[in-house]
Amino acid sequence: MEINLKYFASVREAIGQPGERVALPDGVNTVGEVRAWLIQRGAPWAEALSEGRALRMACNQVMCTAETPVAAGAEVAFFPPVTGG
Repeated sequence: MEINLKYFASVREAIGQPGERVALPDGVNTVGEVRAWLIQRGAPWAEALSEGRALRMACNQVMCTAETPVAAGAEVAFFPPVTGG
């Protein structure tokens, strides 16, 4: 299944691109599994998306959790928490 990935702010800077279209391997069916699969790709994804790093995730422009299912053609976005003041 193919999905679109979007990277924002410091995640985009670390990865070096605003997004990409990827074909997910079998067994990658949730946003959390997408993140884990990207981390396994190695640098720069491993650093930018590491489990210890605070990240927000969205699926089809709706904030979501790691358990959110991903369907073919979905847009999955990763970005740092937003603060204001």
